[in-house]
Amino acid sequence: MSEVPPTRMNQQVFKTKKKAAESGHRLLKKKADALKVKFRDYAKSIAETKSGMAADSSSAFFSLTQAEYAAGNFKQKVSEGSMTARVRVGAGIDNVAGVKLPVFTYFETGAATDNASLGLVGGGKKIQQVREKYSALLQNLIKLASLQTSFVTLDEAMKVTNRRVNALENVTIPKIQGVLDYIDRELDELEREDFTRLKLVQGKKEVQEQEQRKMLKDAETNDEDIMGTFDAGDDEDVVF
Repeated sequence: MSEVPPTRMNQQVFKTKKKAAESGHRLLKKKADALKVKFRDYAKSIAETKSGMAADSSSAFFSLTQAEYAAGNFKQKVSEGSMTARVRVGAGIDNVAGVKLPVFTYFETGAATDNASLGLVGGGKKIQQVREKYSALLQNLIKLASLQTSFVTLDEAMKVTNRRVNALENVTIPKIQGVLDYIDRELDELEREDFTRLKLVQGKKEVQEQEQRKMLKDAETNDEDIMGTFDAGDDEDVVF
């Protein structure tokens, strides 16, 4: 703090810095609270999605087993198809309190279904159930991936925001306040020195004025004594 000159200008500069730091601290605190609320929502959604994933996976694999039992082993026929993607994953961004979170979405391309003739001999209904169940499972997987990725990104953003809040609260603002306290003490000391100096100068002036008044009074008294002792009648007549 000794390297900061204790002047009125520096005092105003550091007051402005303190005000800006306090404003930034309030904004970051609000941002941290908003991220915390969103973080809890994501954690709740992830828990709910994961709790249903086990049942959806079991149901999908069991339906596949049923379809293979009813229609035979049709995996070879499926692999011989054109393998055109009917489902794709879209990527987007969700903005939460200035933090950009990746969002994955499920959308169908509209491509024709390959191997539509599967199950004509038998098991067609079971194969259709397999398609539906695996589509639902895929949607849940994409949703879970989106939630999990956003959750991790949000966790990192919360850590960074909390570090900034703690730095402002425990380091930056106290340091600025310490500089302001130092400047205030030094300015008060300078004001006391100036006041003492003015009192000394004023005291010296008063002493000089008293001495001048005394000298003038003494001079007036001497003039009155000289005129009082002088009498023209005491002089002898001068004869020419």
